[in-house]
Amino acid sequence: MKYRLLDILACPMCKSFPLRLSVFERRNISPPPMIRRCEIFCGYHTGFIRELQQTECEKCYGLEISSGLLECGRCGRWYPIVEDIPRMLPDGLRDTKVDKEFVNAWSHFLPKYVVDSVKRE
Repeated sequence: MKYRLLDILACPMCKSFPLRLSVFERRNISPPPMIRRCEIFCGYHTGFIRELQQTECEKCYGLEISSGLLECGRCGRWYPIVEDIPRMLPDGLRDTKVDKEFVNAWSHFLPKYVVDSVKRE
């Protein structure tokens, strides 16, 4: 997942924006020749563009988030990032097996409420 996605992602359940990002693994990649700058929110610097003194878009585009967590600050839902892909499905479509595997792999990085939510299922 690219940090840039935080500029457009909202919670699929309550539509809150922006989401909180925790990165567990990332890797360097070759940035594309054309870079589109974020319009509202910079995920790399975790701030609104209008409030930032500078951005580092070239550096940001050279990073890929392999594993991490997206959290909604309004409704408390969470979405795993697995193998570069944010799994942002509504509650009824979530794969509990994927959620459990994610929590088992990353429990030492996850907030307690995320770990507890999988144990209850």
